[in-house]
Amino acid sequence: MQPKKKNNQWNPDSYSEYTDFVYKLASPLVDLLDPREGESILDAGCGEGSLAREIMRRGAQVIGVDQSPEMIRKAGEKGVEAYEASLTEPLPWREKFDAVFSNAVLHWIPQAGEAVRNIAASLKPGGRFVAEFGGAGNVAQIVAAIEEVFARHPEFGEPKIPWYFPTPQSYREILEAEGFRVEWIDLFPRPTPMEDVRYWLEIFANGIIGHLSPKQQEIFLCECRTILRESLYDPEKGWVIDYVRLRFKAWKR
Repeated sequence: MQPKKKNNQWNPDSYSEYTDFVYKLASPLVDLLDPREGESILDAGCGEGSLAREIMRRGAQVIGVDQSPEMIRKAGEKGVEAYEASLTEPLPWREKFDAVFSNAVLHWIPQAGEAVRNIAASLKPGGRFVAEFGGAGNVAQIVAAIEEVFARHPEFGEPKIPWYFPTPQSYREILEAEGFRVEWIDLFPRPTPMEDVRYWLEIFANGIIGHLSPKQQEIFLCECRTILRESLYDPEKGWVIDYVRLRFKAWKR
C-alpha cells in the first residue's frame, strides 16, 4: 500500500519477481498473528495477496485492502477478496475484524495516527493488531545515496523521500493514543539479500524520480548504484539491503 497521494507506481509482476523476500520473510509475522479457524482478518496493505493467501490457508477469512488497483487485481486473481482503499481514510467496516495484519506497509504512511485510528475502528473490542514495517534506520544507506545524487544534480530538484521510519517508542505512543495496549514492540536489523540494488530503486523509489526525464532517471539509478556498491555490495554475498524492521503486537482496549 502507498500513501493517499500516489507517490509510487506498482507493477505486481516486477514486485513478485524481484522483491519476493517481502512475503517470504514474513512467516514469523504470520506466526505472531496466529490466525485461527473462522476468524475474520483484515490484511491492511495486502499487495498482490501472497500473505493473505497464507492466512487463509490457516483457516481464517481474509479481506484485503490496498491503494494500488494493480495489486488489488493481482490479489483477486489469487482468490483474495480485496478492495482499493486508503488507511488514511475511514474504512467501510466497523468493529468487524478479530485481527488486523499488516506487512511492509506502514512506513509508506506518515499520517500514522490517522491510519492507526482507522484500523482501530475496524477491529472488534479486544481484537489484535499485528504489523511489521520499516523502522528507524531502515535503508539508511539508500536514503543517503538518494540525497547525495540529488545534491549533485540541482536540476533534479529536491528529493521527496516518501518513507516514514519511526522508533519503537514513537509508534508505541501512537498506538496507545488510539486505544491500543501494546503487548510487544521491537526494532531489529534484517539485512536482506537482493539481486541488484538497482531493482530495489526501480520498484520502491520510482515515485521519487517520476518527474525526471528517462535520461535523468538513468543517471540517478547508475550513480546511486555506484555509491551503494561501497556499502551494500559484497563480492561473496552480493547485494544486501540495509533493512531495519519494526514489529509489534497490540490489542484494542
